Amino acid sequence: MTQVPAAERAALSHGQSDPRLHQWVASLLERAGAGSGTLVDVGCGGGALAPVVLGRFERYVGCDLVSYGGFPRDGATFVQADLDRPPYPLEAGSAQAVVSVETIEHLENPRAFVRELARLVAPAGVVVVTTPNQLSLLSKLTLLTKNQFNAFQEAPGLYPAHLTALLEVDLRRIAREAGLVEVEIHYSGFGRIPFTARAWPRALGGRPFSDNVALLARRPRS
Repeated sequence: MTQVPAAERAALSHGQSDPRLHQWVASLLERAGAGSGTLVDVGCGGGALAPVVLGRFERYVGCDLVSYGGFPRDGATFVQADLDRPPYPLEAGSAQAVVSVETIEHLENPRAFVRELARLVAPAGVVVVTTPNQLSLLSKLTLLTKNQFNAFQEAPGLYPAHLTALLEVDLRRIAREAGLVEVEIHYSGFGRIPFTARAWPRALGGRPFSDNVALLARRPRS
């Protein structure tokens, strides 16, 4: 297969993520005590995170390759950048929080990406990155039966939109290599029962029953 251009891969996702992910990211930011100042959303899509976080942050900056329709007009700023080619046209250390919701799996170099997120966040600021969970029962069983991770199968909306599958250990390593500290891994608590359209009961939670995993880390104070 020839390489699919980045803009074409971006269009495959339609700039959308599960709305539950935005609420989850907001809860992780609250857990980390992040608030006030500027939040930069890298891989912002249509900016659906903005209304969820603008009550906590004074300024929302969305950064992406494509300007999708529906991006908020009030209280939000859009910056265009090729996420596969950092640095982005944003000032170093300018954000109290930098988040990336379901974006890193679309990119060719996750290490360069996280280094750029670490560059953008202010000292003591928070970085949150979410991605599909390859260690869920759904993903493990799909790997066992189809020799592919569930979210990276050659199917509409998956590969080639999804390029890079990362495990929990990869996220920890990448964060530390980027100089981030206080590294934590969290699971969304919502996921699909393998080979059905039904969801696991929310009471189960945890790694086996979550479709998504998040890295939560902080830039050192100095």
